[in-house]
Amino acid sequence: MAFFNFPNPVNDKAARTVATGVVALGVATLVTGWWWLTVPLALGFLGRVLAGPRLSPLGWLAMKVIGPRLGAPRYTPGPPKRFAQGIGVVFSTAAAVLALGFGLHLAAGIVLGVLVLFATLEAALGFCAGCFAFGHLMRLGVIPEETCEACADISLRRPVASA
Repeated sequence: MAFFNFPNPVNDKAARTVATGVVALGVATLVTGWWWLTVPLALGFLGRVLAGPRLSPLGWLAMKVIGPRLGAPRYTPGPPKRFAQGIGVVFSTAAAVLALGFGLHLAAGIVLGVLVLFATLEAALGFCAGCFAFGHLMRLGVIPEETCEACADISLRRPVASA
């Protein structure tokens, strides 16, 4: 496996654990006003986009420590999760630049609040908004089908292990 590679498939339990960490860090930032916390948040997203959990302490912890303790893995295709992490890079970086670069804390709070909302949906309900958008972009032909064969053809998906 190449270093700059994203896992495929992804253990959904580990992905939801990462989302829980994003919620915790995002809420801590919003409550305390410690905008510098958006920097490790953005770097974590960037690390996960570039190399999966290898460059993200939160990703590594979720995949190697917490995820396995949550029972049998439940697999989901990796490319939509990587796309979702890319959206996280955009939102967390925008919040950091708005707050730290321009002092626009209200705007940064709104952007970070949207990120926290979507991370909460992933963590609590298993709804990945980035994955949802990825699927629609595939259907529209914006993302080629070969990017995620399991997404394009439901018969290729791995069976889901019961929890």
